[in-house]
Amino acid sequence: LRSCSPGRARRTNASRRACLVARFGDIYAQERLDAETLLRTYISDMEMVQRIIYIAAVESFHAAKTAYRQFKIRVRDTLSLGHSGPESLEDTVLDYIVRHEDLYDVQASVNEVIHSMNINPKISFPPEIDFIVISTLIRELCRVAFSMQTLVPPLDVAFGTDGELFSETKYHRSFDSDFTAALVAYHVWPALMENDVVIVKGEAVTKR
Repeated sequence: LRSCSPGRARRTNASRRACLVARFGDIYAQERLDAETLLRTYISDMEMVQRIIYIAAVESFHAAKTAYRQFKIRVRDTLSLGHSGPESLEDTVLDYIVRHEDLYDVQASVNEVIHSMNINPKISFPPEIDFIVISTLIRELCRVAFSMQTLVPPLDVAFGTDGELFSETKYHRSFDSDFTAALVAYHVWPALMENDVVIVKGEAVTKR
């Protein structure tokens, strides 16, 4: 990404988008399962383990989006002082962020996610253990979520609620679901969205 010349952020949008969508799939297939295995050593309840991972994913996107907005404001304020073109200020800001994504303080976002999880009433953890044990998953999700904000349009995860009507277009059912049930009992992984259109299905458990 550092090799992008000014004005290239938009021209490389399609290739960066493809890489980030693939990376989101890799996290689901690898880091998510690693986190699941780790959590199972502390928590016997599989539903609680899956809820923890789902909330970690949603909170990671929230924290990364907030960090991106703040980062973009600082970059715009700095670059606007000497901006003369030929690209628009917005394009120049975007190029700068894409070239300097390593300036994103991902650890601050990880800390924010863990704090949010600690006060979330839907999940609990043995008091002697901390959500920091899944910080590798959280860090990778924050990184990919931050990068997804540099796309035009940006990508985001779908908001899901327990008890919502199951959507075939938004989710796959988990193998242990009741396939005749119409409502989502809880979510395993969020769907990835672009302008309110699902581009990668999430996973949910349906039960009566």
